[in-house]
Amino acid sequence: MVTQENVAVNGSRKLSPQDIADTLRDRIRAGRLRAGERLPTQAELAEEFGVERGTVRQAMKLLQSEGLLSNVSKGSPPRVAEAGLPTAASEGPQPSMVALAPRLAEAFAQPHVTIDVVSYTAETLMIALGEPVRLIHEGRIRPESIRVRILLPSSDIKLAFPVPRQDDGDESTRERLHQRWHTQRNAQGQVLRHNLRALRSSHGIDVEVTFRALPFTTPVKLYLLNGTETLLAYYTLTANSVEMGENGSNPEVMDIWDAGGIKAPLFSFEKGGSGTAARDSMFVDESQNWFDALWATITTDLTLS
Repeated sequence: MVTQENVAVNGSRKLSPQDIADTLRDRIRAGRLRAGERLPTQAELAEEFGVERGTVRQAMKLLQSEGLLSNVSKGSPPRVAEAGLPTAASEGPQPSMVALAPRLAEAFAQPHVTIDVVSYTAETLMIALGEPVRLIHEGRIRPESIRVRILLPSSDIKLAFPVPRQDDGDESTRERLHQRWHTQRNAQGQVLRHNLRALRSSHGIDVEVTFRALPFTTPVKLYLLNGTETLLAYYTLTANSVEMGENGSNPEVMDIWDAGGIKAPLFSFEKGGSGTAARDSMFVDESQNWFDALWATITTDLTLS
């Protein structure tokens, strides 16, 4: 859902890893790429999309983090995961990327939509919003208004993570990681905002998207949907490796401790649910109070540039 919008935001026609991931995800959804089937090689995909192989590798990693690809390695092309595109029907908490999209689609079915978010980046939200946006374009849902408020860590603070696994005390290394995070945070937020604001011109929906900056690195991600549901996940640090820019066929790889929000299990608390309804309703109300207090007090305006 974001390919053309991302082009408009970036002011360039060069495809990003997210653009390529979106296209391949659509092929998996449509059944053009079936479970167990190998994808084309990185070289073939790079030629098809007119990008460097490093861009294709990043797209593969995005799809792997969503559980759509397996065997992502340099040795052979990855395969479409046997699980395919999971649904939200199974019991218990599910990975954020699986659980959030259907909950957002249900929230967007209401006449007046309010979404409040506390997050480390806007990545999961940006991708998951593709589902309700698609349903709006198909005419299956039609909210009258959409209000989205998002709290993200400030670029002025020293982030608690990501950090190098081998910390030699060189502040420039942490600064490079910080800048990488800052660039991703801004790009994801810009695409998210553009895709929602585009609904004003295409469907006449009253849309408002606002960002504010947190003075700390949030250890949790929180989604508040229409004041009736809270979705909560913990950012658990794990070992990871990231490519620090392109360097021909041998990009620099850095081993880091970071939090993978896409896979983090998302716990749902609803007002009026069964069983522990009173406790869940109180949790939803307290989560909203916590968010509103942060929004009105210690956070600051955030400009995505």
